Amino acid sequence: MKTIPSPSPPEPILDADLMPPSRSPWSETWRLLRKNRMAFSGLLIFAVFFVIALAGMLLTSGGSPVLDPAQVRLQEKLRPPLSAPNQETMAAGHAPALGRYLLGTDDLGRDVFARMLQGAWVSLTVGFVAVGISVAIGILLGGLAGYYGQQSLQVGHMLFWSLAIAAPILALASKPLAGMVAAAVAVAGWLFYAWRRRSKAAHPPLWLRWLTWPAMGVDALVMRAVDIMLCFPSFFLILTVVALLPPSLYKIMVVIGLTSWMGTTRLVRAEFLSLREQDFVAAARALGLSNLRIIFRHIMPNALAPVLVSATLGIASAMLTEAGLSFLGFGVPPPHATWGNILSDGKDFIFDAPWLTFAPGIVILIVLLAFNLFGEGLRDILNPKLRERN
Repeated sequence: MKTIPSPSPPEPILDADLMPPSRSPWSETWRLLRKNRMAFSGLLIFAVFFVIALAGMLLTSGGSPVLDPAQVRLQEKLRPPLSAPNQETMAAGHAPALGRYLLGTDDLGRDVFARMLQGAWVSLTVGFVAVGISVAIGILLGGLAGYYGQQSLQVGHMLFWSLAIAAPILALASKPLAGMVAAAVAVAGWLFYAWRRRSKAAHPPLWLRWLTWPAMGVDALVMRAVDIMLCFPSFFLILTVVALLPPSLYKIMVVIGLTSWMGTTRLVRAEFLSLREQDFVAAARALGLSNLRIIFRHIMPNALAPVLVSATLGIASAMLTEAGLSFLGFGVPPPHATWGNILSDGKDFIFDAPWLTFAPGIVILIVLLAFNLFGEGLRDILNPKLRERN
């Protein structure tokens, strides 16, 4: 009797065309960015602004710039946009390079278009440098606070030694009271450490804990510094510091950066607190890797997503702060032109020459709106929960 073989199960169809295409993280991010119209529009406006700022740096800088934003033409003052210069009263070499005043002139006859180009480069430089400083500080402090937590790391010892060294220096600098305070805090800190080691007390008295607060863990130390900085209104703190220092473009960037690191610190700390408990960090510790390598090689790349969003929004905030300082007369000193001082120069001629107010005001509005839209879209794209819906 002949047996009939049982039919074999059908083999699975492995067709490459039916499989979903694999995308790299960058290509997937770019796809989601193009899908988000508002964020993509903000990115395009930012790209155009970046090109204009670079062109402004090339065309308005140097000994003989193509477009001179500081050229004074009193006979051409308050000319409307797109007006042609009066060649009969124009001195040799004073004519605008483009043949017309595209955005008019101010009360000194300076070309507003050239000044807007220079202001674009100044705003871009202030925004990126200030945010770079704040992000660097925030990543460092937030990473230390999130990774080490309540570990002391001898931070108190280092600070107390610094105060002990600074005490005689302050006394020699005719500041005996400050020297005495520094010496008293250093001695109190050493007494606390000696008492805690001898008694092995885990919870010292509250008054002693406040007296020697640098002996707290890294996380508590950094967070208390963040709380102290957040107690002061940022703009008024910047305004006070800038008013006490000689005006300078670099000082503006540094001051804005040193007073805006708190948000990045909190974001990085939150990411580190979550990532330090993951399995890959435990595996790295089991392999004997150093703490610095674990922080910067394994945890930091996974914690940069919220930092990018914060930096994007921070650039807009830094540009707005610089414009506000320049409007009040505490920003970038002349002869540099910024959007803030152009706006300040035009406030006295808002009815006679409204272009002096509208030109920088509209540009500030568009650029800051573009940065905010791009930052909001980037936050949605880098959020895993929202990313799965798209």
